[in-house]
Amino acid sequence: MRQIPFTKMVAAGNDFIIVDARSRRFPRLPWRDVSRGWCARARGIGADGLLVLEPSPVADVRMRVFNPDGSEAEMCGNGARCVALYLKETDSGMKQAEETIQAIETKAGVLSTSARGERVTMRMTDPTALQPDVELNVNGRRIRAGFINTGVPHLVVPVHRLETVEVERLGRALRSHRRFTPRGTNVNFMQADPRRANRLLVRTYERGVEAETLACGTGVVASAVMMALFRNRASGIPPTAAGNGSRQGWKLDVQPRSGDWLTVSFDLTFPGRTQRVSKVLLEGAARMVFRGTVNWPRPRKGV
Repeated sequence: MRQIPFTKMVAAGNDFIIVDARSRRFPRLPWRDVSRGWCARARGIGADGLLVLEPSPVADVRMRVFNPDGSEAEMCGNGARCVALYLKETDSGMKQAEETIQAIETKAGVLSTSARGERVTMRMTDPTALQPDVELNVNGRRIRAGFINTGVPHLVVPVHRLETVEVERLGRALRSHRRFTPRGTNVNFMQADPRRANRLLVRTYERGVEAETLACGTGVVASAVMMALFRNRASGIPPTAAGNGSRQGWKLDVQPRSGDWLTVSFDLTFPGRTQRVSKVLLEGAARMVFRGTVNWPRPRKGV
């Protein structure tokens, strides 16, 4: 049995276990099994995911993301912001008010981050697979939504009253819809704030967690981008009419279930008959919760 040091961090309600495996010579731990054990709320440390940091040949660090069910995700937005703050507080030795710049390698590409105090801004890879006109039949209902990949796949469903949505039931059905086989998708339910045009409210059912979470960084970005596409469509401005090479700059404040606010900014451009999203920034607070050590493998029951 070996004691493994870890750091618990949280960003916008998403909590993560970070294991820094860059310099320590850990044995070849089965990270999928480790994640299932440590992320369990009632039996382990409890978290929305396990983030394993490894050396990277192309960035300051490589981040691997393991979900509570043991599956490995391509990336995690709020997780990457936690890692940026972790690197600032662990590696740089800089003062709290000073800014640090870090590059984080993920399976979805290299993310650039900056941290000043507890505010962390992340430049994401450009979203792909923009599909603002998706129709699905689920549980006898026709659902109109949008689909986008912001490093991981997301379905975005606009609703009028977010508090009445059965996120667990409907989210689970949409997550495993045959259209998204074999790996499924994350599902976001989004409501425009009627009081302010640049504000959104979002609730997310996360693949791999298999439940609603308090926040999801990539889901917040997916919802903000889809809101821009939905508004253009509602205004009668289809991509082909926007003009070749034209650009729209967007900045939206998004509140997930945690109640924290995240800011998403991006450019929406129209090169010919297509639409492209670029220069995506996700900004919000992150913080360290505690550090500790945990035994692996866990003691057997009854021993």
